[in-house]
Amino acid sequence: MTIHSEIEEVTIVGVGTMGREIAQVALLAGYPYVVINDIDKDSLEKAKAFIINGLTKLEEKGKLPINTTAKLLLNNLHEEQDLEKAVESSDIVIEAIPEILNLKQEFFKELSELTPKHTLLASNTSNMRITDIAKYSNKPDKIFGMHFFTPIILLRAIEIIKGEKTSSETIKKGKEFAKSLPALKGDRTIIYIEKETPGFIVNRLTGASSIYLNWLLENSKNFDTTYKEIDAQVVELQRGGLGPYAKWDYLGLDVVYHSFNYYAETLSPDFAPGERLKSLVKKGKLGKKTGEGFYEWTNNEKPILDLSKKSDLFDIELFMAIQLNEGCRLIQEGVVKGYKEIDKAVAAAMEMPGPFSAGKRNYKKWVELLNDFADKSGLEYLYPCELLRSGEFKNMRK
Repeated sequence: MTIHSEIEEVTIVGVGTMGREIAQVALLAGYPYVVINDIDKDSLEKAKAFIINGLTKLEEKGKLPINTTAKLLLNNLHEEQDLEKAVESSDIVIEAIPEILNLKQEFFKELSELTPKHTLLASNTSNMRITDIAKYSNKPDKIFGMHFFTPIILLRAIEIIKGEKTSSETIKKGKEFAKSLPALKGDRTIIYIEKETPGFIVNRLTGASSIYLNWLLENSKNFDTTYKEIDAQVVELQRGGLGPYAKWDYLGLDVVYHSFNYYAETLSPDFAPGERLKSLVKKGKLGKKTGEGFYEWTNNEKPILDLSKKSDLFDIELFMAIQLNEGCRLIQEGVVKGYKEIDKAVAAAMEMPGPFSAGKRNYKKWVELLNDFADKSGLEYLYPCELLRSGEFKNMRK
């Protein structure tokens, strides 16, 4: 056994943006045997190159753990195309495959048959109920959600999600493993979610505000502006970073598309992706991973942006009001007991304030904004919920 107790061998299946970043932090945590698995050999090679580059840069900046080097850490990395071999002796398997429910269900059914009895099975799903994912597995007690936020090395939050049949022992070990993974900006913030809901906490809020972003995308021409100008406006408001549509590119437009479809099925048809997003996905223009989406991406994975012309269409108060409304819904549904947990999750996952600090002062105005926009757009999901309208959420800090 190592300092990591019962977990020594870690396997990550699916080595896109999330999978390769999870592998990198597992190596940084000192796990002695980290396996990356993908059916595509080229994807494995690209993932390994990413990890080598990332660890080398951290070493150059003096940010590796004491008494270690990139070379030493890379000795613990192993690539394996064959799934059975990749998981045959693993202590924890972390899935990072596409956000398609039947694909995940079949995958976890297979994993439960291939892995040892003790192996923990974690899904990095950003939206889906763990109970649904574990539906056909013969070891649902070992399955839990472990939702990371990219870039994982920087963003401290990890949401740990319990399915209906997940054992308390699995959750305990899952939390311990999550806590062991380093982040450059401080200790991990573990957000535990016992009552399942689509999108959990952070993505429920960002998913709801994406209804507004979808509406802007589809209607920008009517206001004589473009999504690029909206992105430029948002970049100025947040003093840097990427605008919302560039962020969708970064995450992968297929991931965003499947997530919206899942929300449309489980929460409201108002989450359905718009035609412009559908068109890009249909053409295989998926953002950073394919080199083109809303933007063209350079070989060093940077979007080609022109921030010189800005829109004035994006309403930051409406955007925050939507997130406040969704946070109140989470409290109403019993997903969290109070708003403190929501603001903590948003701060750790997005490095921005949660909606409740400003919302407590402005909720009456924001209720009017939501009513007006829902009337104008026909997006009924965005009407304010009872807890927001009444202002009772202010007494539910916990």
